[in-house]
Amino acid sequence: MIRLLVVDDAPFVREIVRHAVRGTEIKIVGEAENGTEAVERALALKPDVVLMDIVLPEKNGIEASQELLALEPDIRIVAFSTNDSDSLIVKVLDAGCVSFIAKPFQAEELVAAIRQAAQGRSKKVSLG
Repeated sequence: MIRLLVVDDAPFVREIVRHAVRGTEIKIVGEAENGTEAVERALALKPDVVLMDIVLPEKNGIEASQELLALEPDIRIVAFSTNDSDSLIVKVLDAGCVSFIAKPFQAEELVAAIRQAAQGRSKKVSLG
């Protein structure tokens, strides 16, 4: 079983993720609405993978990812955002995230990225 923490400030996006992973080996162990809460929940829940939105209140997903990975380097973070510019993807990967998914995403794409992250493999991201 893959333990997943979902971080997004939009409740409907968290619901879409819940629906996408239903019936798989991925279990959502918690949710967070902002970057500060994401770090706190991840430290408490010890998920295998964190699905981290980039645009978040209080602390953005890049800052939250850097802070979390400094404290728990074994947690794998998959970033996602509606902004899929090359410069953002580079920042996300530089922050230590293992992969990036653009919103909107297909359920199969999301599940595959979470599985790859849990297995220690990063999803190839093509720039340009």
